[in-house]
Amino acid sequence: MKKTVRKIFWIWDFEKEEKWLNEMSSKGWHLCEVGNSTYVFQEGEAGNYIYRLELLNDLPTSIMGTDYIHFVEETGAEHIGSIFRWVYFRRKADSGEFNMFSDIDSRISHLNRILILNMVLFGVMLFSIANNIYWLMMRLRNGGGLVIGIFLMAYLLFLMYGLISLLLIRHKLRKRKILHE
Repeated sequence: MKKTVRKIFWIWDFEKEEKWLNEMSSKGWHLCEVGNSTYVFQEGEAGNYIYRLELLNDLPTSIMGTDYIHFVEETGAEHIGSIFRWVYFRRKADSGEFNMFSDIDSRISHLNRILILNMVLFGVMLFSIANNIYWLMMRLRNGGGLVIGIFLMAYLLFLMYGLISLLLIRHKLRKRKILHE
């Protein structure tokens, strides 16, 4: 039996998304397809798989991306799907521990990729607001401009929240790295 779940995770919530996928697996629902905010699960044995996500440097369809996916598959993992540069892997739980990052430096590098993506989105929104705020306020004097302006500012603040969340995670990892050295 298959079921489709629609759920939104923001780019800074990748650990929550991963945790949720593993919780679904522990209940016997195994991810078999992934799309934009859409997850298709196949019913199976509870806890059969461990799921991991990673934001690649390159698109999964590029030479570097496909080489990396094949490398991970050689460890016994299965590539479930991709969304933009995000890739979804699973591996049988009885194969042992499954981590995408071998050390703190590789986790920090991964967080840096996510931070850059979030900063690009933040920059685009900031430019959009700066570019359109005058137009919105002057052209839409009936209050619509104010509503749109408030919405854009709220979205910008939301992206800022994500940026700060990622920076805090990276800061904790850097502190942990210093303690281990």
